[in-house]
This record gives sequence, structure tokens and C-alpha cells, in this order.
Amino acid sequence: MAGINRILVVGAVGQIGSELTMALREKYGSDNVVAAGRKTQPSPTLRDSGPFVWCDVTDRKRLDATVEQHKIDTIINMAAILSATGEKNPQRCWDVNVAGLINTLEVAREHNLTQVLCPSSIAVFGPETPKENTPQETVLRPTTMYGVTKVTGELLCDYYVRRFGVDARGLRYPGIISAETLPGGGTTDYAVEIFYKAIEEGRYTCFVREDTSLPMMYMPDCIKATMDLMAAPFESLKHHGDFNIGAMSFTAAELAAEIKKHIPDFEVTYEPDFRQEIADSWPSSIDDSAAREEWGWEPAYDLARMTEDMLEKLRARHQRGELYGSGS
Repeated sequence: MAGINRILVVGAVGQIGSELTMALREKYGSDNVVAAGRKTQPSPTLRDSGPFVWCDVTDRKRLDATVEQHKIDTIINMAAILSATGEKNPQRCWDVNVAGLINTLEVAREHNLTQVLCPSSIAVFGPETPKENTPQETVLRPTTMYGVTKVTGELLCDYYVRRFGVDARGLRYPGIISAETLPGGGTTDYAVEIFYKAIEEGRYTCFVREDTSLPMMYMPDCIKATMDLMAAPFESLKHHGDFNIGAMSFTAAELAAEIKKHIPDFEVTYEPDFRQEIADSWPSSIDDSAAREEWGWEPAYDLARMTEDMLEKLRARHQRGELYGSGS
């Protein structure tokens, strides 16, 4: 199979997409990575560092035209409606996450693209899934529309691999924590918001219980995992659209305690809302041995190292006046 040369990142303005785009531009060259957004304005850094286009993944004609115009050979589909937002608008969640993926896979098939990468999520799991060391192969009966769409997406990717020979790949992302970009409506958003509030206000009201434990990952590891999977030889992969990847698991209280080591006066209260039920349906830890064996996955950050790095970066941003309005 030909190598990766020209990449289109759909959903490039989102939490993961924005940082992934910059990393890809550093590796493949700025002009060879086209960032695509639907309506949110890109940051000046994202906009000015390489090509940017407006493209809605649910608009098949526009997606086709973008691939042709920019001579794209690889699509990374980061466009998604996340878990909490998806429960408020299930139809929109299905349209973006499933219809958008089908459009992407069909464009890849018709244009004979090199590769498609579409992330999955721990949201594919449900209450019947083993919560500790959740296996690669297990029960997938999610209780959210987001989870339903991600199970569907995994099956679609595997179908296109088997039926049409499309090189479709995906990872089951855990909660992603970033010092650069705010999350966009997920159940694990508290693990990002808590850092911003610790710096800005010295207090935080958490929307899950203190004993809620979920798999998490720092953004540098998320970017590394994505790019490592992209670079893996196709013939080495036994799985395709559904790799478990893990890095760390911790409770909300453990995260708060780690932050308090650096900010002793930090105060956290707990007021669980509708997202608690979603969190309770997800695993607390992940078995990612398939990813480790098939393409050498290994995380670099644990809770202590991530917390130190997050606070250092956010303090610097706070001093520059960049954090205000982060919300919760």
C-alpha cells in the first residue's frame, strides 16, 4: 500500500482534532495536512499554520470535492457529537457519527484512499461489560446514543476492511485531558475542567461522585497513540476499528488530591448530575494488550506526571490571560 502523503482532518477544530492537526503538520509538512471545520472558528495557530477548509462530514458532495481539490489520500474523521451532548440530541448524534462515517468510508472506497482513521470510545461499553481490566473482545451494549454510534462505527470500519479492502482504523479513546483545548460535551469533561478551575478560582463543583473511577489519558499520549496506529503496517493488524488503549485510571477524589499536592487550598465539592449514570455504565480500567502487541502502544504519562505538566502549562496560560471563560 502507498504511504500517507496528503491528510484531511475532519473535525479539526475540536479538542483532539486541533492538537492532532498540529502534530501531523509537524510530521508530514504543513501544506500536506488540510484542516476542516464545520462552523467553529479555528484558532489563529490552526488557521495560519496550513490549509483550512469548511467541510461538514454529513455533506457528501462537499467531502468529495475537498478530497479531489486537495488530492487527499488519508482522512482522519474526528467529527463527533459526544456522550452528554448526544443525549440531548440523539438524532444529530446519529447523523454526524454514523452518516458522517459512512460518507467518509464511501469516499475512501471510491477514491481508493490510503487510509481512514475514525476514533471509537470507551462509550461502546455498557453496564454488562466487565468494569475492571475491560477486555478487547467483550459485551458491547451501551446505554447512550453516542455509545450506540461508536459500536456502529467500529462495525462499519471492520466491514469496509473486509468487504472493500479499505484500510480503516480506530481506537477506543478513554477520557482525554488537554492543557490546550477545552472538551466538547463529554462525560469525562470534569477531568479537564477541574484543572482550569483550580488555577482560575481555587474551587470546583464536580458533576460526578468522588468515587467515580474512569480510564483517562493525557493529550500527548492520545496524539502519540493515534499517530502510532496510523504508521503501523496494515499486515500487522489483527484488529482494525476497535483498539482498546489505556494509560491511567483514577477516581475524581484521587484527581482532586493530586491537584491539592500542588495547590493545597484547592476545594472540590460533588454534585452529580445526569452524567453520573453515563459514567457508571463505563469501565474503570482497560486491557489494551492487543494494541501493545499489534502496534507497540505504550503510554508515557501517569496521574502524577500529567498533573504536574497540566498545572505548569495552565499557570503559564493563566498569566497570559488565556483561560478566562473556560466554564464548567
